[in-house]
Amino acid sequence: MPKHTIFTMPFAKVYPLYVQKAERKNRTKQEVDQVIRWLTGYDQKGLDRQIEKQNDFETFFAQAPAMHPNASLIKGVVCGVRVEEVEDPLMQKIRYLDKLVDELAKGKAMEKILRS
Repeated sequence: MPKHTIFTMPFAKVYPLYVQKAERKNRTKQEVDQVIRWLTGYDQKGLDRQIEKQNDFETFFAQAPAMHPNASLIKGVVCGVRVEEVEDPLMQKIRYLDKLVDELAKGKAMEKILRS
């Protein structure tokens, strides 16, 4: 079965779209980075390196230091799909990230987004 196209898409192509979505709602690039770092365990240098290298989503998540243990607390609908019901582990990680950026853009408090 062929890989889903998002798996092979460079993370660096989607990242600016996450930032734009957040900035349109008066959130910042730094907040987007914070959410990504929380989910994946990257530090800022590691995140910047992934963007520089143009790694695809599959590599981005495969090289992530550690998914946050509270990632499973991320619930809700992204693109009409419940993130907690996504069966493919990589697709679920991508949907988790989408959901966090959505919550950021909707003005949710950072403590709630980061499941603190």
